[in-house]
Amino acid sequence: MALSRLLLLCMLASEVRYAETKPIDFVCSRSARRAMNIGTEMETALNNCNSSAILPAPVQIPCTELHVASWERKSHHERRQDISASLKPLLESIKVARSLDQAECGSVLLQKLEHNINSYLLILTHLQLSDQKGPVESSELSCVPRSTLSLSTVLLNYRRLITGKLERLMMSLESTCAPQRQDEHQ
Repeated sequence: MALSRLLLLCMLASEVRYAETKPIDFVCSRSARRAMNIGTEMETALNNCNSSAILPAPVQIPCTELHVASWERKSHHERRQDISASLKPLLESIKVARSLDQAECGSVLLQKLEHNINSYLLILTHLQLSDQKGPVESSELSCVPRSTLSLSTVLLNYRRLITGKLERLMMSLESTCAPQRQDEHQ
């Protein structure tokens, strides 16, 4: 019980630092992106949970496959849509799993993951892209959706999405950062 409360306190405290991140800060600062990527931290927290890593409902895992040549041909807008199209169904299925009765530790992890996904979606929505034609629209997934009951599989695929597609999008946008701003945030 004490471990669960400590875990909850640490997770809530870490959320505060993400609240101040602006899209431009996120793009221009690799350290801000590393700080917001909680995948490894959550995998470690899951290993410290005494509860089962089995979710009460299936969760759709994000599309992480990345064919570099075809990814590079996509516009920034298309890349953002691809990432958002993976995050939105993940978020919705996590909300469903979290609403069902489960162990406290697993529920705290799902809540933390839900907040983190929402933060990424807000950043993606508010990114100023030079090739943008309008707001992020619904887009098709770049893979056939799969679901799992394993929280560790969800976390692994989420981490792959963030360190793969999302990081590649941010790196391609770094050229829009002012030189002094890049130096301040790296």
